[in-house]
Amino acid sequence: MYVIHNGKVITEETILEGHAVLVKGETIQAIIRETEIDSYPEAKRMNANGGYISPGFIDIHSDYIETVASPRPTSMMDFNISLREAEKILIGHGITTMFHSLSFYREDAFDHKPIRQPKHVQRMVDAIANTHHELHLIRHRLHARFEIDNIAEVDQLIRNIEADKVHLLSFMDHTPGQGQYRDLEVYRETLLGYHDLSDEAVQTIILERQNVECMTIERIQEVAELAIAKGIAVASHDDDNIDKLHLVKSFGTTISEFPITLEIAKKAKELGLKTIAGAPNVLLGGSHSGNLSAAEAIREDCIDILCSDYYPAALLHAIFSLSETHGNDLHDMFMKVTLNPARAVRMDDEIGSIKPGKKADMIVIERMDDGYPMLTATMVNGVLMTTTNYRMNE
Repeated sequence: MYVIHNGKVITEETILEGHAVLVKGETIQAIIRETEIDSYPEAKRMNANGGYISPGFIDIHSDYIETVASPRPTSMMDFNISLREAEKILIGHGITTMFHSLSFYREDAFDHKPIRQPKHVQRMVDAIANTHHELHLIRHRLHARFEIDNIAEVDQLIRNIEADKVHLLSFMDHTPGQGQYRDLEVYRETLLGYHDLSDEAVQTIILERQNVECMTIERIQEVAELAIAKGIAVASHDDDNIDKLHLVKSFGTTISEFPITLEIAKKAKELGLKTIAGAPNVLLGGSHSGNLSAAEAIREDCIDILCSDYYPAALLHAIFSLSETHGNDLHDMFMKVTLNPARAVRMDDEIGSIKPGKKADMIVIERMDDGYPMLTATMVNGVLMTTTNYRMNE
């Protein structure tokens, strides 16, 4: 039994002061007043030193594992080692549940990471599934990001869904001229950032991509319905017009990832979709591809969830940046990385908030004198996984 005290408790409704969290076994037993701590003499005490006692972060979109597993275009590490090494980093950033976003591409026009080849994607799918039967620091889940021109792998996707290896499904379309790359100049610049190509070669790639065969709407709907029947949330990706929003909603989609403009983000919210933006977007001051500003969209109350996308450290820092630099309510910002993503992926019955009966996934965040947020303790399933002690660099 633990009692975590002397901190500000992030609950579903507010930030509580003068309270402590009682943990027994794997679950949260109660939120008690500080004055009641002595009633539990058998509990180990964890002093939050005036910091925040928060639910563990739930990151439902991040391709960070691809970088760990394939740190160079010509190298690929053992996948089991990659997952175990990645979780050491993730838990240090407060992420206690990670949805590894694996890209199911027919062909990646930009970065030829070997891990994005179908045979290697499936190996990682299986490695993530195996974590559910092994000792690990955090919860590992699979977010299958399926490019709609990857027709050859649809049947394999279905097999993974049926085998309960997929926990979130999103459909992507990176065809130049729409979505994320509706501005062809941005597509050209991105392509040239990865490859040394002539203008003619770039134009050839654009034309090839614009004319490739894709899944039919009926096939997308069939796969989406299968996922939904298995209790898997379905997301759309890079929504760029209102007609697309209505279309994806007709498939049973409940999440809109990275809406391209403020207008589309607002409309997605109107239609009842949960909206996601990247935390790195907040830290960078805007989208790396010239699309929606996450900070602006949050100010306009049309982003529900923040994800780390490709930079796990961003979640923790974005919370405080959005509150202290952009003037947003701090409690609301915590919800964007805890309860809101838990609800979006239908895990809020077990995790996502500090509430009696839920799994004891919690972190302690203290602040340095300069305001830097320090993660000083992490608990998963009631087990104290890490503690970190900062000291002066003498």
